[in-house]
Amino acid sequence: MDFTGINTALLDFLDRSPVPFYAVRNMKESLEKEGFRELYEGERWTLQEGDACYVCRNDSALIAFRIPKTDFTGFQIIASHCDSPMFRIKPNAEITAEGRYIKLNVEKYGGAVLAPWLDRPLSVAGRVIVETESGIETKLVNIDKDLLIIPNLAIHMNRQVNEGFKYNLQTDLLPLLGEIPGAGAGGAADLDTSCPAGRKNDSPGAGPEMEAAAAAFPQKMEKDPRGTGTGPGASAAGTQAGFLSLLAAEAGVRPEQILDTDLYLYSRMKGTYVGMNREFLCSGRLDDLQCAFASLQGILTARPRDSVAVHCVFDNEEVGSGTAQGAAGTFLRDVLRRINEGLGRSEEDYLRALPSSFMVSLDNAHAVHPNHPEKADPTNRPCMNGGIVIKYDAGKKYTTDAVSGAIFRSVCKKAGVPFQTFTNRSDMIGGSTLGHISQAQVSLNTVDAGLAQLAMHSPYETAGAKDTAWLVEAARVLFSSSVENTGSGKYRLHF
Repeated sequence: MDFTGINTALLDFLDRSPVPFYAVRNMKESLEKEGFRELYEGERWTLQEGDACYVCRNDSALIAFRIPKTDFTGFQIIASHCDSPMFRIKPNAEITAEGRYIKLNVEKYGGAVLAPWLDRPLSVAGRVIVETESGIETKLVNIDKDLLIIPNLAIHMNRQVNEGFKYNLQTDLLPLLGEIPGAGAGGAADLDTSCPAGRKNDSPGAGPEMEAAAAAFPQKMEKDPRGTGTGPGASAAGTQAGFLSLLAAEAGVRPEQILDTDLYLYSRMKGTYVGMNREFLCSGRLDDLQCAFASLQGILTARPRDSVAVHCVFDNEEVGSGTAQGAAGTFLRDVLRRINEGLGRSEEDYLRALPSSFMVSLDNAHAVHPNHPEKADPTNRPCMNGGIVIKYDAGKKYTTDAVSGAIFRSVCKKAGVPFQTFTNRSDMIGGSTLGHISQAQVSLNTVDAGLAQLAMHSPYETAGAKDTAWLVEAARVLFSSSVENTGSGKYRLHF
């Protein structure tokens, strides 16, 4: 099994996918290289046996599928998500401080571990919606340089910082963008934006994008007719054009063409190995792009038997899934029905296929923490590099039951990969995921699974270097198999 090759591809995918829009774009590119054809929700679908297609919703959710070369009996589905806890940039985001600094107004997206976001380089990625002669158009933007930082308050001014300090989202976690041009002692023109010899010029003060942005700033705030003052916390209305110019340069449009944005902060720390023998992977967004990547690799190499193989990646899992592109929306249901109809099958055929269908809800799981082993359940203690984790919960936040657990264990055995189990401590409330939410739209035999990791929801997480390859192989086997529900609690697995 090519652990190194798969991890190299995973780390590259993670680094190129700072936000869901880029994750979906990168998955589209991989699918098209393997001959998958893009479909659009607004067009008529005409399908045939053997087709490989994909469809996107909102630029941030994707479903790809392979149809077997024979009449299908069910669907083999793996569902994951591509969003992670982060910070969303608010409209009218620029705020001035002390008549000198510019910071961005942001809000928390999802249940982030906050402290690791401070004192490290950040940047901005997302999409801008622009006005064109023919209507409006979406442009993805990733300002691929060290652009922002959220500075901590010095310990001399915050003696409680190491005593469980609670960060205030509106005051402590606003990123610093730069200085108002002309506000310094000698003005911005005195700054040397060149780089030391041998170092990549990725400073936010360098390059044509920042030159365009600086040119758009007013030289003196009081002369800007849109200005609203320069005192602490004042809105930097006079600097709006500067940040917009930065975005516009990245998108290749004029600032006045930008109608709206969906923009997020992301950490600039690249993925890497750690450990004496490179046993662990560290990166942002392992939850849940590690699972989405493994599912993608599985469908790229799968050859469906009697079931349609479906690779599904939702958005907005970290904020409850209640969107059109989330698991609570109709995306998966709509696509499954349209596959059925596109092949000329009846509603009765579709309903008969569901009992012989199977879904894996993939979302990473908590590994036993080496510094806090007491936080894990006494008898279900998954470890990194211990194999795929099957998750159970009496309250059904995880969908796994005896039947779905047994089916997935059989898949893992067929794939020759290890597996382990997870439950929360009985006195602790755990998280939730997309499996049980999607059941309201498409009721299927479902198992919840994932890979063990540490520091979930931190901007820099840790996982095992062996587990990704094992999940890729399990996904390939599942996509190439079928489940036959013969009634009376009996199931046949065909590999």
